[in-house]
Amino acid sequence: MGRHKLGIAAAVAALLALASLWPGGGPPAGTPTATEPTASAADPPASEDGDEAEDTGTPAAPSSAPSEPASPPASSAAPTTAAPPASASEPAGGAYGGPLGTRNRTGSDAVALTFDDGPSPEWTPTILAMLRERGIKATFCMIGAYAEAHPELVADIAREGHTLCNHTWFHEFDLGARSEGEIRANLQRTNDAIAKAVPGAEIGFFRHPGGQWTDRAIAVAADLGMESLHWAVDPSDWDEATTEAQIRERVVDRTGPGAVVLLHDGASNQRDLCGALESIFAEFERRGYAYTAL
Repeated sequence: MGRHKLGIAAAVAALLALASLWPGGGPPAGTPTATEPTASAADPPASEDGDEAEDTGTPAAPSSAPSEPASPPASSAAPTTAAPPASASEPAGGAYGGPLGTRNRTGSDAVALTFDDGPSPEWTPTILAMLRERGIKATFCMIGAYAEAHPELVADIAREGHTLCNHTWFHEFDLGARSEGEIRANLQRTNDAIAKAVPGAEIGFFRHPGGQWTDRAIAVAADLGMESLHWAVDPSDWDEATTEAQIRERVVDRTGPGAVVLLHDGASNQRDLCGALESIFAEFERRGYAYTAL
């Protein structure tokens, strides 16, 4: 019996000696253990592109535009990469201080008003009338599906001397993260819809939804003859929670000579924007600002 106990002790000692030969005194790296976590089918996948939460649920581009395209959700207008606000005393300076060298200033003392997410049959005619009354030329960044559905509004914008800008087919936040071919097809489709309404019209600018610029999107736009246009002032007029007074205050306080101002003739809060525009125009006139359509 004593001899048997000695044999067991010897065997245990041998096993311990073998274990000591492994690095760190344990099993080789990568060997599964009882406590090692494993992937679960219930675990949510990691984000592939790191887009902000407001990208979630952005509608995919429709195969063809309906007669009245559904509007992107209000959050889809929310810019996620904004340039620092301009000071009312800021000089015109360089024109290319936006993300990745995009244009966010006019390059002169004149101010540029830009209107995104249209054309809208409800609000674009109202804004055009307000601009016409004051002889102001602006830039309209149009969604392709809406341009296709409302070609008469595109024609009105061009006829009155405003600058045309491509704002993607259906406000795709992640367009710049897609392949070069997908970006090109999207921008070309939008340009085609605008050009169908206004044959021969120049589309000189591209604005990426949400300001989510990528080098690839900028390069494709340039190849299609469009300059990438950002902004210096964003009053969040796209947000339903923003009041008329807040829109006025933000635009007036942040706009200096040479600023590109981001506004919307489409989205979800145009009633408050139109209410604020009257007092914005009055203040800019008091300051002696000139306007440019870029």
